[in-house]
Amino acid sequence: MLKTILHINPDKTLSHIAPEIYGQFSEHLGRCIYDGIYVGEDSDIPNVKGMRKDVVEALRALHLPVLRWPGGCFADEYHWRDGIGPKENRRRMVNTSWGGTVEDNSFGTHEFMELCDQLDCEPYIAINLGSGTVQEAAEWIEYMTADGDSTITNLRKENGRTKPWHLKYVGIGNENWGCGGSMSPDFYANEYKRYQCFCKNYGDNKLYKVACGPNAEDYNWTKELMSRIDHLQANGISLHCYTVPGDWEHRGSATDFSDEEYYSTISNALHIEDIIKKHLAIMDEYDPNHDIDLLVDEWGTWYNVEPGTNPAFLYQQNTMRDAIVAAASLNIFNKHSDRIAMANIAQVVNVLQAMILTEDTKILKTPTYDVFQMYKEHQNATLVESYVADAANRINEPVISYNDISIPALSESVSVTEQNGQKLLTITLSNTSLTDSLSVELELPIKYSFCGKASVAMLHAEARAYNTFDDPDRVRAFETEEDWNGNLQIVSLPACSVCRICCYVS
Repeated sequence: MLKTILHINPDKTLSHIAPEIYGQFSEHLGRCIYDGIYVGEDSDIPNVKGMRKDVVEALRALHLPVLRWPGGCFADEYHWRDGIGPKENRRRMVNTSWGGTVEDNSFGTHEFMELCDQLDCEPYIAINLGSGTVQEAAEWIEYMTADGDSTITNLRKENGRTKPWHLKYVGIGNENWGCGGSMSPDFYANEYKRYQCFCKNYGDNKLYKVACGPNAEDYNWTKELMSRIDHLQANGISLHCYTVPGDWEHRGSATDFSDEEYYSTISNALHIEDIIKKHLAIMDEYDPNHDIDLLVDEWGTWYNVEPGTNPAFLYQQNTMRDAIVAAASLNIFNKHSDRIAMANIAQVVNVLQAMILTEDTKILKTPTYDVFQMYKEHQNATLVESYVADAANRINEPVISYNDISIPALSESVSVTEQNGQKLLTITLSNTSLTDSLSVELELPIKYSFCGKASVAMLHAEARAYNTFDDPDRVRAFETEEDWNGNLQIVSLPACSVCRICCYVS
């Protein structure tokens, strides 16, 4: 058994954990929108205004804070006017980004905003900069957020929406270094400044504008972009960073992988922290007051598609390995919540590291879903100091070594909220080892004591275990209550596990 001590200081508050760090991403890709979220009002699958009731109910349980749409690469070929008005009159288009399927645009602006209403979440719209026009972008913002008697607002009213919607988050372009136009950073920066200038605030609706930031370790993009924009033009820049076991040419199977592939996947997922730190250091040079946020608005695992499925649909299974990646990633985002304003896992249903998989009338929640369920207590909480050290307060982090791969055994973050005059701690831990359990001694300052019932949720299974439509609960978190007291408490984490503890301290 591995052992370590986690020191927790409830008095040393560090930063607010924005709920949007637990955001999601939906794209017109494969079966994410159609079949996954939207089945139409005439479907035999139970729905409300075309939205699957089972999927909406499951996502509401996560307290989903924000949903990004319509892409992804699809965003820069999407023209919003194609998705409004009577469905039978909407333009049918070829989805050139994802498999050449025919998109009938039956899910458009009104349907997306209805979905966000049902989910009680903020919409995050990605504007078409790659193949669109400034006028098109400006009029979409007006269509969604303006009131009054203009031609555009009257068009919205004719289509059934009298009042404008609230829209905060607007991404201007997507991956414009790649599928969004193959642009250089200086060219994109100039285009961004032009587009954002015409994305207006109407009434009391204030836009939070997001510029297309870098792909993973493209630090030059961040440098060039930050040197050309300021906080009056952009509230944040995006970062896209996916986890693969090896490289993009050898992504491997989602379910059939070696121990070495497991550890390389976790190592690559943890590497996002180094990537974040380096991008933030560049941002600091040009924005020392931290007026511009970082948004990790695409992240997650990316493997080969499931055998027999359309390669362009990016449908993959989701194992306990993915749960470990999710837990470690969210802990990292929590730890950097002073600068990270949002993160959006890719994608919400049926694509990549999804929360939910569907098959006709069936639905299953993946192990990643359970991690988001366990971690939701961090939303709107305050990060507090926590670190691993021995009894002499020396850094003593247990490390897992496999061939030439070394990773920390423990991933963790701790937050606090005030409830009824008491401090409620939320402690999230994961054990990355495939073979060894991990004993974690939680130590509070001597002035504090755990008090009352501790709610302990545990998710663990063999790394290759996953849920199927015939066995949808094979990998599922379970929750227990324990009596905790004193300033020391030992938690035993099984191999390949994720744990969430909620307990009052006084």
